[in-house]
Amino acid sequence: MIRKFVGAVAAALAVLAGLWLMIAPFALGTQPEGADWTNATQSEFFAGLGVGVVGLVGAIAFVLAIHEELVVRGLVVPKPRRPEPEPEPVPVAAAPQASSAELASLLAPLVEALREDLNHNPRTGEHRQNGKPSLVGVEENR
Repeated sequence: MIRKFVGAVAAALAVLAGLWLMIAPFALGTQPEGADWTNATQSEFFAGLGVGVVGLVGAIAFVLAIHEELVVRGLVVPKPRRPEPEPEPVPVAAAPQASSAELASLLAPLVEALREDLNHNPRTGEHRQNGKPSLVGVEENR
């Protein structure tokens, strides 16, 4: 347990050191204001960024290890996760099942009307049964 605590503290110090390396060129005045970054500034900044990221990952890992150790020892009781409530099933009304004979009898007039419409020749001037000329014939007469 002590080792994990010391590791967490060392990782936190590494984060602070990385942050210091990132801001040091600007805080100490070694980087001219308003100018492009010098090679030294770039080197310090990106080295500090790397040290800070590694320190942050280490600190998170050590803190999680300490938490796990405390749970194992029984000093910390984790909160039980609440199970998500299951959605209530929505009753679905059953659609009436039609037999194939019923469907055939319902679709027969539609099929016959489509057949007549396909056989209809708009160039002869014939009109549909409902008394209106076909749309194709109307467009051709314009």
